[in-house]
Amino acid sequence: MFVRASFLALSALLIGGCAANHSPVLGSGNISYGDPKAVELVTNEFGSTDLQMIAESMTRSLAQSGVLKGRPVVQVYDVMNKTSEYIDTREITTSIKTQLMRSGTARFASDNTDMQSQVDHLKLQNQSGLYKKSTVAKTGNMIAARYRLEGSISSIIKRSNDYKDVFYKFSLQLVDVESGLAEWMDEKEIRKTTER
Repeated sequence: MFVRASFLALSALLIGGCAANHSPVLGSGNISYGDPKAVELVTNEFGSTDLQMIAESMTRSLAQSGVLKGRPVVQVYDVMNKTSEYIDTREITTSIKTQLMRSGTARFASDNTDMQSQVDHLKLQNQSGLYKKSTVAKTGNMIAARYRLEGSISSIIKRSNDYKDVFYKFSLQLVDVESGLAEWMDEKEIRKTTER
């Protein structure tokens, strides 16, 4: 009986100890957390600091332009990557959207990539018969965007025996969907030079 009670007490202690112990799992190598806002200069390719600088510059410029009074609905189009390297341009527009949404400056319709998913979900709710009728989202009630946000990123690379110079130019414009007029435009330039 004593052995059984001791076993139960030891089991409870081990289970409680395991549940409360949240020590990290360590792998091989030197891994550490860094400041996500710190300047990243690992290579002269497009990096996290460039993304942050572009997003902050464009957000500030657009918010201060006064075009977005009354929190209009904006549809964001994918930024065209005209560089020779892979750049996740969606991350740039997502950062811009997030900052504008946080500031209460604009509302966003499904972007051109997510629109088909939105349409498919409405069809599923309305045509599948799987959902309670009183909870189904009605078709024909999506809010059309007043503005379209679109842009591009390009680069010029120059090399010599001693240096590699990369010049990035990010351009963004806000177009009134009805009139087709560009209501706001801005660009951000970044130059990165590496000594070989």
